[in-house]
Amino acid sequence: MDSIQLVMNMDTIASFAPIHKPKHFLPSWTNFFPACKLSRFPLISFPGKPSKLVRLKANTITAPKCVDQESNRTFHKVPPSQWDWGQHFLSVHVDVTEMDALRIEIEELKPIVRGMLMSSQSVDSTKKRVCLIYLLVSLGLMYLFEDEIEKSLQENFEKIEDVLAGENDCPRFPTSFGFSEHTVTKCLLVFTRFKGEDGKFKECLVEDVKGMVSFYEAAHLGTTTEDIMDEALSFTTSKLESLAKYGDGFSHITARIKNALCMPQHFNNEMVFTREYITFYENEEDHNKMLLRFAKINFRFLQQNWIQELTTLGRWWKQQDYASKLPPYFRDRLTECYLYSLLTYFEPRFSRGRAAILNISTLVTLIDDTCDRYAPLSDIADLVACVERWDPDNLDCLPDYMKIVFKAAWDILEKCESEGKSEEGSSFDVQGLLGELKIYLRANLRFAEWAQTDLVPTTLDEYFEIGGTEVTMHISVGGTFLALGKTDRDKAYEWLKSRPKYIQAQAKRGRLMNDITGFYDDMSRGYKPNAVNYYMKQYNVTEDEALADLHMMVRELDKTVNEEFLKTAKKMPRKILRGPIGFGNTVVFSYRFGEEFTFPERFKEHITSLFVNLIPL
Repeated sequence: MDSIQLVMNMDTIASFAPIHKPKHFLPSWTNFFPACKLSRFPLISFPGKPSKLVRLKANTITAPKCVDQESNRTFHKVPPSQWDWGQHFLSVHVDVTEMDALRIEIEELKPIVRGMLMSSQSVDSTKKRVCLIYLLVSLGLMYLFEDEIEKSLQENFEKIEDVLAGENDCPRFPTSFGFSEHTVTKCLLVFTRFKGEDGKFKECLVEDVKGMVSFYEAAHLGTTTEDIMDEALSFTTSKLESLAKYGDGFSHITARIKNALCMPQHFNNEMVFTREYITFYENEEDHNKMLLRFAKINFRFLQQNWIQELTTLGRWWKQQDYASKLPPYFRDRLTECYLYSLLTYFEPRFSRGRAAILNISTLVTLIDDTCDRYAPLSDIADLVACVERWDPDNLDCLPDYMKIVFKAAWDILEKCESEGKSEEGSSFDVQGLLGELKIYLRANLRFAEWAQTDLVPTTLDEYFEIGGTEVTMHISVGGTFLALGKTDRDKAYEWLKSRPKYIQAQAKRGRLMNDITGFYDDMSRGYKPNAVNYYMKQYNVTEDEALADLHMMVRELDKTVNEEFLKTAKKMPRKILRGPIGFGNTVVFSYRFGEEFTFPERFKEHITSLFVNLIPL
């Protein structure tokens, strides 16, 4: 237990901003969309030894509240999910006969595409093959040809310089680089190739709109060790904004530009991107009819598979009936959590992985809302102690609502273990995940101390260290590891316990994005632990200055995450890294336009396109 005294002082719960202010958005590196506007200000660096933060004085909030007698604590009701998804998926019908027919057609088309990938090795063939790989990735077909694509990439990236030597005009070749996070060196070569003698990018690039979009996508792969990616990002963003603003607002190319500017492929939910790209590709005059058909039947097959799973998971969630057991302080987000699971595992064979991610996501949502929005400090401390003991028969110290929260944790981990044992055998266990759950709860306790007493973090570094855990990065990544085999799973949890720089950079970015977009919601309910709040206090800056500086920190952390990934990928298998990659993108996907998990208006569009409206064939 931490040495900080657990003192409850409800009078210090503060309100630092008017509750009617709009929520903040994260930068999208574009000025075209007001919701994604980036404030371009120089980053204020931290001093070598940050000064100790002062105690915060509080005002009493006057917004409408709910009062629950059991906890004697006020709380604000959170917006409900945008639709009764659970009821929908309990009644939806999946055509199993159609699924079987789609599966057969997929198997018939695979040899044709495999032959296209393994064709001749000339320079011209190399261009076509790399462009084909880009198409397979964008159309959601890459998982069917992983081995062939890996082999082809290894062979063809060695020929990049020969391919570029034949490109004298504005090329479409850069379109092939939007898909790969491990080809930064080759992207640098491409970007340098298309700079003029004046050191600026050639204006001829603008003539190839689709090439410009992929140029823009690849520019998000930058690291802290070079500047050309920033230059490429600035150049392409400016040109694409202009094209989107003054181009044909109804053309499929304009739609492609706007989608890329709002959510670059590097951060997007792969299946959300795929659904959009299939529509774009269908409107291309030179599209390959066989590939388009392949993409559609594959996506429809995936949709049917996901809907089947949502039906099963919806029944399980309905049986838990937390809505009737607990006050309405928590976010009921089953379908949104399933949407998150697709960022890590969308393929049919990873059904257990998706279920594990959903289980852990619903659990941490319940714990987070209990600790952040409802429970007094003493109850949180008691919950932490009970989870440390991990004994369901020793809960007498907990109030009834906390017993429900503990039981939810116990039941979900038991469910994950039972499902794992049914596939792997008795060697499967959830001890690694349980360890992360305990660490996560300790972080929640520390945040509760900062929120409900006069105590504050000593430095911003301390805040980010604890806050990166509290924002659920580590336990969520740990949940993705349940889909791995025993050897890889053990290796993954040992790696996670070491708190590698790649994970820590992701966690810090997640903390910042959470705090920027949730700032006004936090302040309106008197919740003090927030990076914007502490940054203003430590550096004596205004709210706008703090937000501008923290936005720039997010951008720098994007580069750090890329850099640490490249280092980590040299020693960790890709199948282990899928979890950190997926959850890292989940964070960006959730906070790009605000705190969308709490206020999930925009998620309705994604859920409808993936799980409700089947793609027409």
